[in-house]
Amino acid sequence: MNVYDADHIRNIALVGHQGSGKTMLAEAMLYASGALQRMGAIEEGNTVSDYHPSEKERQMSVFTSLLHAEWKGHKINILDTPGYPDFIGEVIAALKVADTALYVINAAEGVQVGTELAWRSGEDLQKPAMFIINHLDKDKVDFRSVVAQIRDRFGRGATVVQLPGGSGTRSIIDVLVMKQITFDDKGRPSFSDIAPDFLEEAEALHNELVENIAENDESLMELYFEKGELSEDEMRQGLHEAMLRRELFPIFLTSATKNIGASRLMSFIDNVCPAPAEMPPAETVEGEPVPADPNADPVAFIYRTMAEQHVGDYSFFRVYAGTLRQGLDLENAQTGNIERLGQLYAINGRDREPVERMLAGDIGALVKLRHTHTNDTLHKKGSRVVIKPIEFPEPRYRVAVSPTREGEEDKLAQGLQQIAIEDPSLQVIHDPLLSQIVIGGQGEMQLEIARYRLKSRFGVDIEFSRPKVAYRETVQTKARAKYRHKKQTGGAGQFADIAMLVEPLDGEFKPDPDISVRGKAEMEMPWGAKVEFIDAIVGGVIDMRRFFGAIQKGVAEALQKGPISGYPVGDIRVVIYDGGMHSVDSNENAFKTAARMCFREAFRQANPVLLEPIDNVEVLVPDTYTGDVMGDLNTRRARIQGIESEGPFQKIVAQVPEAELYRYSTALRSLTQGRGLHRATFSHYEPMPRHVQEKVVAEAEALQEA
Repeated sequence: MNVYDADHIRNIALVGHQGSGKTMLAEAMLYASGALQRMGAIEEGNTVSDYHPSEKERQMSVFTSLLHAEWKGHKINILDTPGYPDFIGEVIAALKVADTALYVINAAEGVQVGTELAWRSGEDLQKPAMFIINHLDKDKVDFRSVVAQIRDRFGRGATVVQLPGGSGTRSIIDVLVMKQITFDDKGRPSFSDIAPDFLEEAEALHNELVENIAENDESLMELYFEKGELSEDEMRQGLHEAMLRRELFPIFLTSATKNIGASRLMSFIDNVCPAPAEMPPAETVEGEPVPADPNADPVAFIYRTMAEQHVGDYSFFRVYAGTLRQGLDLENAQTGNIERLGQLYAINGRDREPVERMLAGDIGALVKLRHTHTNDTLHKKGSRVVIKPIEFPEPRYRVAVSPTREGEEDKLAQGLQQIAIEDPSLQVIHDPLLSQIVIGGQGEMQLEIARYRLKSRFGVDIEFSRPKVAYRETVQTKARAKYRHKKQTGGAGQFADIAMLVEPLDGEFKPDPDISVRGKAEMEMPWGAKVEFIDAIVGGVIDMRRFFGAIQKGVAEALQKGPISGYPVGDIRVVIYDGGMHSVDSNENAFKTAARMCFREAFRQANPVLLEPIDNVEVLVPDTYTGDVMGDLNTRRARIQGIESEGPFQKIVAQVPEAELYRYSTALRSLTQGRGLHRATFSHYEPMPRHVQEKVVAEAEALQEA
């Protein structure tokens, strides 16, 4: 395959809602370029992109596929992304390494939630963009209504470049070149004058396009006033500059399954869409930008890792600087390991084509990098360049996971570790305190795919269940208790006498009149809670230099499983103020046991309460659904903090108990026809209402009895 420089490469990401036709558009582009002799079909499971078994089974994209087409002296790298909202992590990773986002919209459905999600990601990354209205061949398509939706959702910068040439025809009217383009069965275009029925509208849209271009460029504005028109080349250059500044977003038309419009789209991509050399230099962790210079020291960024059957681990990368070639030794910026590069490949789905070298701006794949994963940077040894990592979204949906067969816990752990490496938007949490493994993602579909991959690749059947909530126990008042541990079994016995005060850790200790503080110590528990120990022993009734550590250990054991329902104990203060010991029978084990039992007794008398985790929740919904969503939040014991507008959406800010958020992403989707989004982050612990606590305690007791 030819080697291309940064001026002759275009990196595009096809993004949009599921069913908008991204995969078939990629297929049509490959066919138009000659990379395919025959177009595949989703229903037949033979497209270049959707080649994984899980994709064929569901007839939908699950993973981002890397493709490429050689077109008129250019290489167009195509990233075909999933459209289902659960796989937004794949979209974000693709947009990270793409230079232009192509938002594909189903003409029959209009703007959908997958498009809105992808738009926000593209906006965050400040990627140039354009819209492709696809499926023009479907019944009841209202092109003008879809354009109005695009402008309403994404702004007036969306500008029409093409309009349909009449229902039932294979033609498109291009108002940039002011020609009617008819495509034959093989997708080849022929240009003709615009039919009289469309001429008036085409001229109006042409003038609108010229004005939009001129408005965003002072020099073109002067030319426009001087000549009353702009040439085709001036318009192309004006569009190019406006796209780079994200001021204009051209609207194109296709019918991908009928191979209409793909070739014209590709010509626009290589003539107008920005090249890697024209994009802002890549951002780095330390702020020093990296321009796409093929002569600089090599810098490559791994945006995706994927295991392929019979091949091994593929590392998909973008070259941000320098030139990569086989045998080159590069340092992993994250681990310090040296990786020797193997064969470089240009990828078309499952097919790979060896490449001699890849220059700055290109995208490709390597096999068998031993110590390199997604978000890692490879650079020259000693370099400090680290490409800013992909920011994957926090999970919106969590389930507990366990193997259906005993003895497969290790296989499950290994499988989950590998899957999380390949998909960093999938979060795996091992919680020893609750004895559970929790996986989190964007929704049920993503987790079902994880289940499918664990079964097919690692042979582990798993089941999902509701995750346990990490409740905490604490006290609300102070209480005292005494406990004497005495055991005589012949020979040396055990004796320890201890008096203890327990109270909430909420400020400075204010001792009672009969308590004199001699010393303090703090202990940090594995679950994040703090325990403050106060030594108030006077008269040497307990040798604290000898037994203070044992007392701490005894209390720490009691803290792991609180007296109410067995949950870890939260922030608390323990004051040891009296007791006794025996010169022969007192030992560390005796004081550890006495401290544990005394603490439990004092805890029960100090008005104990269960604490529940509270999350800060932001819900983004179209205005139409605000009332329904707020009503649902109220049933979840939410405290609404406020509502504010965010573009065409309303953002509801609330604090909600974590226990009430199980499967909330699914419920929200149902309430909002798939257009609502939420994110939740831990805020704090607080006492739960008495009636809720009673229910949780009863459930915990029933579980212990079982």
